[in-house]
Amino acid sequence: MDRFAARGCSALVILSMSVCAARIAHAQVPVYPTKSIRMVIALAPGGGVDTTGRFIAQRLSQTWGQPVVADNRPGAGGAIAAEIVARAPPDGYTLMTTSSGVTVIPSIMKLPYDPMKDLLPVTLAAISPGVMVVHPSIPVKNVKELIAFAKARPGELFYSSSGQGSGQHLTMALFCQMTGIQMTHVPYKGTAPSITDVVGGRIAVTVASVISTRPMFTSGKLRALAVVGPKRTPALPEYPTIAESGVPGFGFDNWYALFAPGGTDKGLAVRIQETVSRILLEPDTKKLLLAQGLDAVGSSQEEFARMYAREIATWAKVVKAVGLQPN
Repeated sequence: MDRFAARGCSALVILSMSVCAARIAHAQVPVYPTKSIRMVIALAPGGGVDTTGRFIAQRLSQTWGQPVVADNRPGAGGAIAAEIVARAPPDGYTLMTTSSGVTVIPSIMKLPYDPMKDLLPVTLAAISPGVMVVHPSIPVKNVKELIAFAKARPGELFYSSSGQGSGQHLTMALFCQMTGIQMTHVPYKGTAPSITDVVGGRIAVTVASVISTRPMFTSGKLRALAVVGPKRTPALPEYPTIAESGVPGFGFDNWYALFAPGGTDKGLAVRIQETVSRILLEPDTKKLLLAQGLDAVGSSQEEFARMYAREIATWAKVVKAVGLQPN
């Protein structure tokens, strides 16, 4: 055999080996999804978490051609749903939509799972902007005036929340801490009654989502002072942030996000994140969610993981400063 024929045979052998290797590699890449997916929703039907989770589930069903079944598992501030997902097989067939409350509960409850190891942050789906509102009888029109008014009346003003250790409670506690004012906390069993008593004049101030307070402050039953998040929101572009209003460094959003069980394959998690992010960043999706008072995000997995860890640490400090003890 001459050297040209030998070279030709060698080339054919190398080509055949490459084709075989490619086929083996392709066979090793798991097809996903091949069956229905369970979307555990951490709060009750009708709220922002439920709306966001069901929307994502519906669009994923359309995109993947497999059922994505919404399963509401409310209770314990989202801890019940989180435990279900933390104990699920890390195969991509159990996901969770929950709220920013998932970063608070590790500081106020003794959990049967490790929030850093047993839950995998996938993507920040949407932000539900919060707003600080007061009863119209309180003679203030902005945050600076509220601070001055409260300082002149230490302990006399009441603020409401949806419960001891809730996001509303800790946001207002942090506001008081950062501004050096004293207001009295009144916990309620839910966000709606905490707003109702501000409208009724029994409570001076609270923070709550734009979507739950807008009807009241546009009708004059409440007065909106500023948005709670670190930056202005398209939902209320004319309102400044609390940080802009004299409290530098203040700013926390209520958000809704997607999680998977800890230990989920990195490549699979990224595949889910990229699909969900594409859905959330479609112009029609952003418009639809904005009409409901939500800012669509669709962050990378790394960005959201950093945010998740940072907020767990921040709220732990606030809980300690407030003096709450884990249940």
